[in-house]
Amino acid sequence: MKTNPVVEHIPRLRRYARALIRDQHAVEDLVQDTLERALNKIHLWRPGSDMRAWLFSVMHNVFLNQLRGPKFEAGPDPDSLPDPKGNAEHFDRIELAELDEAMHCLAPEQREVLILVAVEEMSYVEAARTLGIPPGTVMSRLSRAREKLQQLTGYEPQSDRAGQRPSGPAPASGRRAGRNRAGRV
Repeated sequence: MKTNPVVEHIPRLRRYARALIRDQHAVEDLVQDTLERALNKIHLWRPGSDMRAWLFSVMHNVFLNQLRGPKFEAGPDPDSLPDPKGNAEHFDRIELAELDEAMHCLAPEQREVLILVAVEEMSYVEAARTLGIPPGTVMSRLSRAREKLQQLTGYEPQSDRAGQRPSGPAPASGRRAGRNRAGRV
């Protein structure tokens, strides 16, 4: 029995949905609505094109439609997180919770672009096609998202005072930090 090609992308759709909204029930609803629309409109997908990018475009459109409706819940209050117990795993969870909190302080447009480029490793052009916007807009939103995250988290990339790029070895992927597959910052 042949598996529907949409099925293999469900984990990535869930991850993308979690990045867009916090409420787990709303995440599941967004994924389900996306899958329903994608399956009903599968005839619009061009064979040979990137199914993942097409599904993300469908999710983006469903998400925008849902934004026009009732608002999503804000998620847990960071002050309600348990106090640190002293082990590294716990601190990692706190850092992830803080990053999640900061991500959800970004404008949805910035958060979408950041997730597509940084997490899903799409090029600027792929992200632009997915969101239906020009590549320059992707770069601008990504830049503003990175700046806002730096402000919110207090993280300062290692660089000299003159604003030079960080020096040192490239990440294990062979790319410098902050660059996409096309080598653009």
